[in-house]
Amino acid sequence: GAFQKEGHSARILSPEEAERLAKDQVLVSEFKQLKLEKEAQKNWDLFYKRNSTNFFKDRHWTTREFQELKACREFADQKLTILEAGCGVGNCLFPLLEEDLNIFAYACDFSPRAVEYVKKNALYSTERCKVFQCDLTKDDLLENIPADSVDVVTLIFVLSAIHPDKMHLVLKNIYKVLKPGKCVLFRDYGLYDHAMLRFKSGSKLGENFYVRQDGTRSYFFTEEFLSQLFKAEGYEQVVNEYVQRETVNRKEDLRVPRVFLQSKFQKP
Repeated sequence: GAFQKEGHSARILSPEEAERLAKDQVLVSEFKQLKLEKEAQKNWDLFYKRNSTNFFKDRHWTTREFQELKACREFADQKLTILEAGCGVGNCLFPLLEEDLNIFAYACDFSPRAVEYVKKNALYSTERCKVFQCDLTKDDLLENIPADSVDVVTLIFVLSAIHPDKMHLVLKNIYKVLKPGKCVLFRDYGLYDHAMLRFKSGSKLGENFYVRQDGTRSYFFTEEFLSQLFKAEGYEQVVNEYVQRETVNRKEDLRVPRVFLQSKFQKP
């Protein structure tokens, strides 16, 4: 089971958790950090090689969580153009295309292997979507998408995998293809999420930034950091709040605190 609390409060740590995080101050060496940055694409490609299309569940919650996909239409059957930035193997893309026949989707991912999996999916149709490989921090989206042509950009569990120093480059890139008055829908890991508290010492890259055993990295967002990031690139904040969930494993009597940041930012 799971229950959800929404609102503007961050999760409060228990004294034990706070002490453990305070002790974990040793950062991964600069040499290894540079290596991780250089090999980021290779590590995500290996992740998809190992897990194929089986790792993430299809995200049928997207339209439920983001009513904006319906709300941003001016009339019921209006065709929408969306960009799924960081589409992985299509766990979000294909449920969306199935649920909403009036969507054309651009989709891109850092991993060439993930893009191949999307193209091999039985639901993939070039009439309904265009998928391409892209490093959002340096490959210009305008090479694949016309300027000011996208109604909605989804940025779901993507920005956290990128070095904090380069996140602004992603937002700058997306800004160029988004229509004025339209939005980026964001969901990602929030500060003190269970995944953050599970990192063993020796995994820390910087403040709220960690490396997993497979070399992929994860950043945990605060409201303030995300807000500043988007506003610095010219976006206006519409919604930006923590979503706290508690997943309960009744067999083992475990309560797992999940913290996400769910936000909406608009291009003026």
